[in-house]
Amino acid sequence: MTPLNSPIEVGVRALTLLAESHPEPMDLAQLVALDHVLLHSGEFDGPPSLHPDLPARAGELGRKRAVLEEGLLVLIRAGLAGVVDRSEGLMYAATDRGPVFVDVLEAPYAESLRERAEWVIHHFAAGTDARSTTQEIIGRASAHLARGEVGHG
Repeated sequence: MTPLNSPIEVGVRALTLLAESHPEPMDLAQLVALDHVLLHSGEFDGPPSLHPDLPARAGELGRKRAVLEEGLLVLIRAGLAGVVDRSEGLMYAATDRGPVFVDVLEAPYAESLRERAEWVIHHFAAGTDARSTTQEIIGRASAHLARGEVGHG
C-alpha cells in the first residue's frame, strides 16, 4: 500500500473538506480541485503549503480523482460521508458523524488539514467551478515550472 496519497489519506483530506462545508455537499470535481488547493495553499495566497511544490504537481489531478473515489467509498462504508442526489448530479456530504471524527484527530498534520480546510472552504468553495479552478491550478503550476520555481510555496 502506498502511504502517501493512499485512498485512506485522500479520504481523510476529503472528509476534512466535507466536515468544514457540512451540511453542504460537494461533487467529485470540486473535491479534486479543493484538495489540490488544500495541499498547495501557499500557491493560492493562503497558509504555507502542506506538500512540496514539485514540477509535475498539476499532473496530480488526473490520478487524484480515482484515488479520491476510493477514499470516498471508505468514508461511506464507515458512515462518515454519504451520497446526495441533487439536480446538478451526485454529490458527497459528511454525515453528522463526519465532523465529529475529524475533530477527534489529534496529529499535527490533522490540525494543519483542519486549518487549511477552513481557509479553502471560506475562500474557494462558495462559487467553485471545478473546470476553471482546474485550469487555474494547471496554469499556476506551468508558470512556476517555466520560471524554474520548484520548492516554493
